[in-house]
Amino acid sequence: MALFITDECINCDACISECPNNAIYEPDQEWSLADETALEGIVTTPRGEEMDANEQQEALSDEFYFIVADKCTECKGFHDNPQCVSVCPVDCIHPREDMEESEEQLLEKKVWLHGA
Repeated sequence: MALFITDECINCDACISECPNNAIYEPDQEWSLADETALEGIVTTPRGEEMDANEQQEALSDEFYFIVADKCTECKGFHDNPQCVSVCPVDCIHPREDMEESEEQLLEKKVWLHGA
């Protein structure tokens, strides 16, 4: 399942450089699926939504760092454990219970984001 950052975040910046999918963004930062991925143009997300990968989306938080769920693979295919969780000094990064994904789904999402 994708991860999320709680409001306990102290905006320390430790997590952002650890994410191999560029799924973590600064507060109030616009984002796109294409940022640091192989995605371009109109794509169908793993959740079945059609999006323009290049289109800038509104920030998901204006106060705290945030994780874009469609880009989060819990580091599957890169590392054994989510790197953002490993470096967070305040333990504010947790699994999204409303978005369960198997290891196979997370690995498929990694391929979707970056190609084979």
